[in-house]
Amino acid sequence: MADPVVLYELDDKVSVITLNRPEKLNAISAELLHQLLDAFHRADAERATSVVLLSAEGRSFCAGYDIGAKAPDQDDWRSDPIKAHKHLSAQLDFEMAPWNMKKPVIASVQGHVMGGGCELVMLCDLTIAADNATFGEPEICFSSVGPAIVMPAIVGYKKARELLYFGDAIDAATACTLGMVNRVVPLAELQTASLAWAKRLALVSPEALYATKLAINRGADAAGFTNRIHIGLDVVAPLYATKTEFGERFREIVATEGVPAAVRWRAAQFKE
Repeated sequence: MADPVVLYELDDKVSVITLNRPEKLNAISAELLHQLLDAFHRADAERATSVVLLSAEGRSFCAGYDIGAKAPDQDDWRSDPIKAHKHLSAQLDFEMAPWNMKKPVIASVQGHVMGGGCELVMLCDLTIAADNATFGEPEICFSSVGPAIVMPAIVGYKKARELLYFGDAIDAATACTLGMVNRVVPLAELQTASLAWAKRLALVSPEALYATKLAINRGADAAGFTNRIHIGLDVVAPLYATKTEFGERFREIVATEGVPAAVRWRAAQFKE
């Protein structure tokens, strides 16, 4: 039996969820998506805990969606806008899971925090990052856009436009300055510091944490937070059913040579 790609354990009053696909930089496959959703639901219902810590095995937290993997029976969701919208809606529901949970979720990240992984982390309540963490949403370089357009609400419109238009990555210190990250620690201290932070938060009464998170979320939604994200999805979904020069070539290389080769091909065009 294959090892689970998401691990779950309890540490005092903290539910610890760990992405366990390190050989693929914890890229989000269908299996990982479903197991992580199950873990989120389990953690939110866990009576013994009041805080959730989301971390990852290996050198990177998450490299984004596993665009090189496709189930044999998977429908071609890029064939029309309606199929694309349905497919991306499921991804958006997945990424919104930490936001919609009753308990606060702390993301503990290192290495690559890219694409869907970056969006997932921005929708967690708090983020602690190793000093080697790199954040970015490079999808636009491949004629795609992430389903959760959450970055403008976190860093403001000007910087979000720059990062989303160019697809550039930023380091942990810059992410902290922009408000994407709460604190940065040395990589060697990440695990210990993250758990200590989660346990400190767990000293607060669950009722107070629940009420505070709910109040913040309700205020954000009153200002249109969730609606703006769904509007973003409605606008970007048809792009996935649109044939573009760079998008078609990128997927051709993925199919014949693999994702790393496709990424290298596109990245080379942006070098000075």
